[in-house]
Amino acid sequence: MRILKNILAVSIAVLTLASCKQQQARMPISHSSGEFLNASVERNKKLIKGEEGQIDSIIKSNPNTKYIASQKGYWYYYDVKNDRDTLRPKKGDVATFDYEIKDIKGNVIYSQLELKPQTYVVDKQNILMGLRHGIKLMHKAETVTFLFPSHMAFGYHGDDRRIGTNEPLICTVTLNDFKSETKTTQE
Repeated sequence: MRILKNILAVSIAVLTLASCKQQQARMPISHSSGEFLNASVERNKKLIKGEEGQIDSIIKSNPNTKYIASQKGYWYYYDVKNDRDTLRPKKGDVATFDYEIKDIKGNVIYSQLELKPQTYVVDKQNILMGLRHGIKLMHKAETVTFLFPSHMAFGYHGDDRRIGTNEPLICTVTLNDFKSETKTTQE
């Protein structure tokens, strides 16, 4: 009987060891295949086309307003134009501006009062991508209304508060002043 128990114990041990062979680590699933990327590109093209359609509707519904298409993929018009000045903010300049953010239907999301006057070091601080480009188009004392598709605004993420994902925005900006970075540090 004792021999039978030993044989049984050895058999169980051998079976246990044989079944516990080293397993290979699984490779992570990668979505870098052309199919996944192509589908993502197509989704983004549809999204942008839909947003541009909304913006185009706004432009067509305001035939007396002269909208300008930027090279960066947004549209704008001048509420107050300054033809006297020729200088525009450039990298490193310190710009002060006021702005308001509305949804594409014109509903105020953030009022100018809530956003308070902003101070921005041009191209050296992280602000809304559309504003980064738009401020450099402006002269001192101008007010410009920008129509930004979501990829020029808060994009897929939104702002985690009032602006949702993929939300095109209307921003009205008044460039109060700007000074060269060197003048600001000397004062």
